[in-house]
Amino acid sequence: MNGKRFWSLTLLFALITLPAFGQAGKFDNGKMWTFDYPPTEHITSTYGFTPDAAWFEKARLGALRLPNCTASFVSPYGLVMTNHHCARGSVAQVAMEGETLLDDGFMAADLADERPIPGLYVDQLIAIEDVTDEVFAALDGAETDAEKAAARQEAIAGAQARIEEGLGDGHVVQIINLYNGGRYSAYTFRRFDDMRLVMAPELQLGYFGGDTDNFTYPRYALDMTFLRVYVDDAPYEPDHYFEWSPTGLEEGDAVFVVGNPGSTLRLETVAQLEFRRDIQEKFLLEILNSRIAALEAYYDENPSDGLRNQIFGLKNAQKLYGGRVKGLNDPMIMAKRNDTEQTFLADLEAKYGGQLTTDVPQPYSTIISDLADIQSQKREYAAEYGAFLSFFPNSSLASPTMQRAAAALQLINARESGGNVATYENALRSVPAKDEGIDRRFFEARLRDFVMYMGEQGMLAEMDASAVTEAVWTGSALMDLENLDVAELTMDDPAIAALAPYMASYADFQSAFAGLAGQEQELNAQHGRARFEVYGTTRPPDATFSLRIADGVVASYEYNGSKAPPFTSFYGLYNRHVSHARSSDPTGEFQLPDRWLNAPASFDRSTPINFVSTNDIIGGNSGSPVLNKDLQVVGLVFDGNIESLPSAFIYQTEVARTVSVDARGMLESLDHVYDMDRVVLELTDHVLIPTEAEADAR
Repeated sequence: MNGKRFWSLTLLFALITLPAFGQAGKFDNGKMWTFDYPPTEHITSTYGFTPDAAWFEKARLGALRLPNCTASFVSPYGLVMTNHHCARGSVAQVAMEGETLLDDGFMAADLADERPIPGLYVDQLIAIEDVTDEVFAALDGAETDAEKAAARQEAIAGAQARIEEGLGDGHVVQIINLYNGGRYSAYTFRRFDDMRLVMAPELQLGYFGGDTDNFTYPRYALDMTFLRVYVDDAPYEPDHYFEWSPTGLEEGDAVFVVGNPGSTLRLETVAQLEFRRDIQEKFLLEILNSRIAALEAYYDENPSDGLRNQIFGLKNAQKLYGGRVKGLNDPMIMAKRNDTEQTFLADLEAKYGGQLTTDVPQPYSTIISDLADIQSQKREYAAEYGAFLSFFPNSSLASPTMQRAAAALQLINARESGGNVATYENALRSVPAKDEGIDRRFFEARLRDFVMYMGEQGMLAEMDASAVTEAVWTGSALMDLENLDVAELTMDDPAIAALAPYMASYADFQSAFAGLAGQEQELNAQHGRARFEVYGTTRPPDATFSLRIADGVVASYEYNGSKAPPFTSFYGLYNRHVSHARSSDPTGEFQLPDRWLNAPASFDRSTPINFVSTNDIIGGNSGSPVLNKDLQVVGLVFDGNIESLPSAFIYQTEVARTVSVDARGMLESLDHVYDMDRVVLELTDHVLIPTEAEADAR
């Protein structure tokens, strides 16, 4: 066994050794390290090399943030790498009449063929300033939660304005909340808004396996897209970019993910997680299940691509929240979170050299119990929470007719009390429209929610949800907005009558929950400050869609009585295609385009396409570069496995994995399948092929 291989496997074993049952691990709160406090000592002790300031600067400046994902510079000529699913909307946006770029892919043969993407931009983090003291100073003298919230927002706006004043155009300042408000940093970004599409594979490759393979592994997806940044109508030449690795990876190799993870909840207390387990995430999963069932029933009668995509989107959320609920009901996870909490309280006592109740200052001494009390008060509104979840006009799960009925009810109440009727009429008429078949099914589903959570009331005490819905669709004035005379709306209208008994407590619920949310926000901030005072920067804060670096190793894992390989290859891609072609594949999720079925003999199907590692990621990390210790590109993050879904609450490495596209697979497909030689040369030899017009001029 060679030295590198022995070192890699030894490191791998050390990093995924299991803790005792219920005992918190050192990194349960994760490894999403900030660039404010780079983890130099951790990397040195874990991986045997010491990154210097220049290493972290290159990692920071090579990474980029899209509005919804992560990206990175991968050439000296502004070439940008991200996921296909992050750029899918842009691919469709630049399609010309008669083109089907999502299905066929896009390959710009010439620099001049790279297509501008209107409205798209990327942000590069160029400076970080700690403004914690500035924000905290503004809180002095504020007593109530409302006063604290107002003072905090004023201080944040002031810090932002102060920094922006010295910047030119093309820069953006954002105040980043770390440790739930324990620290505050001002991030200054340079914004690049001339983005052009260079290459995107077919949807069948970028999303190979579709919803069936989503959040799974082994995977065989080529989820990549290349863009380019232009400045003054010429390719931008960044000072920092990530070179392509000439060698690739082996199992056990250390890898680093630089990206913008969206949101984690690892600083939440056990009581907060229990509320999510029993009510918040549980009820959200139930409403997703209900609405997906309604859409699937409608799709069987009225199939369309748009409806199919809507179902896929909700099924993605269904898998996500299903995994979260499962994780929150895992006794191992909850025992470890409880151990983390008890250890924190003990460490808090140790910091102040005494007992929690007598020596630790307020509000730290009661922060855990105060947050638990908030959860108890929220539980008193569990029925209303379930009944009115996603009850607002712009929700994808809302019924427009139900929302109009709510506005109409407020209009009638305002008319009787002498209030502003026009406000509610505007709200009624501005509710976004939805396909009538979907609207009807969602209206009936909401009635069933009312009965499930709040019992049979009003019309629903006399008829079932289906019959009430029929009465609304055949007799409500709200079904004909063009001829609606709001002056004639009464409580007898069936849509309003069906809703009215349940709306009686809605306003009280909203007011109470908003007040509790404000209190909880302030307590979360105090909790974050307490954690930071105890642990400092040795533990990273929750994700906030701000730039982080996460370390890990390439590692297989056991699942379903078998072992998942660390790498998959193009052979597996073709096997998946053939296996499903022989059976039932009604959605075509596993079908390959002709270009791939007729790949040239030079195409090496043994090349790795995907791999798994133990890096700490979550939504927002899509499109993050995977780098080796020399900050060379070895992969591209695009997903997590199904076992990683509880990562919102806890970081684990036993079976949770990051799933990435292998850099070798990207290069092999660009070279031999897509005939993108100019991009290959740019990635490997740093050569920018001029446009044909420029070449002719020379």
